[in-house]
Amino acid sequence: MGLRITVLGRGAWGGTLMGLWQDHGHAVRSWSRRDGGDAVPLLRDSELVVSAVSMAAVGPLARALGPHWPDAVPLLSCSKGLDLEGLCSASQLWGQQLPSVPLAVLSGPNLADELDRGLPAASVVAASDSALALRLQRALRVPNLRLYTNADPIGTEAAGALKNVMAVAAGISDGLGLGANAKASLLTRGLAEIGEVLVALGGQSSTLYGLAGLGDLLATANSPLSRNYRFGLAMAEGLSEGQALEAIGATVEGPRTARAALLLAARLGWSLPICDQVVRLLDGVVDAPQAVRSLMERDLRAEVDR
Repeated sequence: MGLRITVLGRGAWGGTLMGLWQDHGHAVRSWSRRDGGDAVPLLRDSELVVSAVSMAAVGPLARALGPHWPDAVPLLSCSKGLDLEGLCSASQLWGQQLPSVPLAVLSGPNLADELDRGLPAASVVAASDSALALRLQRALRVPNLRLYTNADPIGTEAAGALKNVMAVAAGISDGLGLGANAKASLLTRGLAEIGEVLVALGGQSSTLYGLAGLGDLLATANSPLSRNYRFGLAMAEGLSEGQALEAIGATVEGPRTARAALLLAARLGWSLPICDQVVRLLDGVVDAPQAVRSLMERDLRAEVDR
């Protein structure tokens, strides 16, 4: 028997998930801001609600739906990013409005276009409640999307958010023609930067090397299907942030996430040099070559802090 699923958001990822689940027997209905109207009636009789809206839309939507949420209906959050106002993840925003609702996170190297074409991929369902993660893993499996589970939703979200910043940096590196050595170095140090945030927020270090961490980074930082990577390419060409966003024509989470990460870094004493240079470039303080030079000229240090 399929589930009755309500999907909030019909962007690239939300639309892809709808198609996958409808094709495999689930009864899926959806809501999008483009439709207008009230999403509350769609919650009734749902067995699972899936949020695939942009990070900017999570807070307002959670506040609107929170008072009307049906008892015990779980939420699966698929949004990747950090909220600029609350400096928290998507599931944390939902949790503020739905403190008693079972919450899980879906994340991984999932380029929507490839899944739409039937190509294979894997993802992770992360939840503090292992029984919920297992239930969703079994219910939502489809032939070309293999699901794993973990018990680290915060680490999973932190990795999924920060990899978008590194994908922007990777696009800048490729756009400047810096070569394979530079890009490999950038992504390795980017992974370390993601790990610093992940662990500081309470995530598990093992998550960094799983599907939501290294896996998602490899896909997003190397594919022209990635909006964040294409955004970086546009910045390397000299476009402003606004011009690059206009060229992409869709939501790009990397810039907002980079700014939120820097605000957290200032508050908690983290060192995030790649995020810092990405934000300086976004703000027009440096151009792309100057950002690269600043990273290369940093004080010498050990690779791993002990």
